[in-house]
Amino acid sequence: MSLALENVIDPELGDNIVSLGMYLGSSLDNDGTATIKIGLTAVGCPLRSQIKRDIEQALGHIKEIRRTVVEMGELTREQKKRLMDTARRNAQKESPQVEIPQSARIIAISSGKGGVGKSSLTANLAAAIASQGLTVGLLDADIWGFSLPRMLGVSGKIEAEGTKDSWRMSPIRKQIGSGELQIISMGFLAQGDSDAIMWRGLMLSRALQHFIENVAWSKVDYLLIDMPPGTGDIQMALSRMLPRTEMIIVTTPAKGASVVASRMGDMAKKGHLRIAGVIENMSGFTCDHGEQYSLFGSGGGQEVADQLGTSLIAKIPFTPSIARLGDIGLTLMEAEMLHQHERQARDAIIQLAHDIITKIAPNYEVQSCTARMFDAINAALEAR
Repeated sequence: MSLALENVIDPELGDNIVSLGMYLGSSLDNDGTATIKIGLTAVGCPLRSQIKRDIEQALGHIKEIRRTVVEMGELTREQKKRLMDTARRNAQKESPQVEIPQSARIIAISSGKGGVGKSSLTANLAAAIASQGLTVGLLDADIWGFSLPRMLGVSGKIEAEGTKDSWRMSPIRKQIGSGELQIISMGFLAQGDSDAIMWRGLMLSRALQHFIENVAWSKVDYLLIDMPPGTGDIQMALSRMLPRTEMIIVTTPAKGASVVASRMGDMAKKGHLRIAGVIENMSGFTCDHGEQYSLFGSGGGQEVADQLGTSLIAKIPFTPSIARLGDIGLTLMEAEMLHQHERQARDAIIQLAHDIITKIAPNYEVQSCTARMFDAINAALEAR
């Protein structure tokens, strides 16, 4: 009977009731009465009548069955979790076609709350990876709070090219050493930095979809996505549109930030996204005479990593000037005459870029040459 019931599709979830775990068993009496046990996500499910009819129709051609009785109850909490996991995986299989190379690693830089330096870190990390001779796509998914154009010192207007049914946007490009950044942001579409984007959930998700589907990403080795803080529409849409996305979670050492960051990790797991690691940003400050201060507490990054069962992949020291540099469109990779605490932050980000390329999320088409590149570029930066 289970084979016949595979033809009964839950129209809302788009899969058959056997694969979804809604079919809980059956029996066939001597008089030809088949009793089918079905679990629903809610007792008052509005689709229960349709599912019942479809079951009766699916079993109607089996000659041993004279009558069908469908008993419907509610799934347990664990059964519902398994059902939703299956539904999410199915949705991911239907992800859109994109021009991102299959070899490219897609990394979403995420945080549970704002104010942890996520966007500044994303801009500097993208520059550090690009400085190793790679092409890095940079998608500013913070539709409301876009900031990457200003931080990277790039401007321009994105124009769509092509037909109504087949069109593409070309990202704004910036050279970083021998590498390149390809940047897409709402900042290239809005009238100005101070213009509010008055959009709600569905429009936000649609904007993200265009940034993914309708962008001519040219042979990128990595695609970094600067996510909006929290666990909202954009985060849920991403797991459906780009199911091979990996997530790096940014937190500060403070307890309040780390607790919220753990929610982001939980959302990633529920969306079947790999958590590549945790970054503790603003992790202490060392003044020019060598004294170190824990301005924002300590231990938050490791606490998040332990809770999520992943690794603390970097601790980036606090440097006040990273905001100043961002205001004039420079990253730590491009700035000159750095103080000791600025060099420490820059070196930590360069080391993180190296670890991402060689261990955490290697692009296998470029991995073989990056270790040598890293040593040469790091030496050049130190010589400034």
